[in-house]
Amino acid sequence: MDKKKHGTAQGADETITAAGHAGEAAQGKGEDVRHLAGDERIGQLEAELAAKEAEAAANWDKFVRERADLENYRRRTQKEKEELLKYGNESLLQDILPVVDSMERALGHADSESLSAVIEGIRMTHGMLVGTLKKFGVVAVEADRGTVFDPAYHQAMCQVEVAELPPNTVVEVFQRGYLLNERLLRPAMVSVATVPKDAA
Repeated sequence: MDKKKHGTAQGADETITAAGHAGEAAQGKGEDVRHLAGDERIGQLEAELAAKEAEAAANWDKFVRERADLENYRRRTQKEKEELLKYGNESLLQDILPVVDSMERALGHADSESLSAVIEGIRMTHGMLVGTLKKFGVVAVEADRGTVFDPAYHQAMCQVEVAELPPNTVVEVFQRGYLLNERLLRPAMVSVATVPKDAA
């Protein structure tokens, strides 16, 4: 009977030991599965990180190129601006040079016997110059005798008592004023009529 009990106990121990080994094996398999899942997750994260690094590198390269293009554009624009300021009046000057030539020819033929020819030459030169200015949008401010004085376009140099002209009108033009494309370039310097004291 004792042998039977002993045998039964021994069998139970073996069963427990086998069950323990089976549990350990199952636990080991679970750890292996978790370990494999962790490795896969790390691999996935590393792949995502590599993709993001490649994207960041591409964006940086694009930024550097765009910055270089912007800097080149700025330099080119600055150079064009400088050239425009330097040579912007070239066409105007080319049209004025013939006027200078005409005046030089008129002065070269000036003497007491050819005074009328000199005057005519100067008159023609003046016409050429006025035509050139008009071509570039420059026209004279209206300031003929009797024109109503306008402080936006006229600069009063003095007041003159004149009976034959209405008060606040132009009596005489000392220097013509000019408009550039309808914007005041220089006001006309004029004298302005006022009521004579004895008529007041």
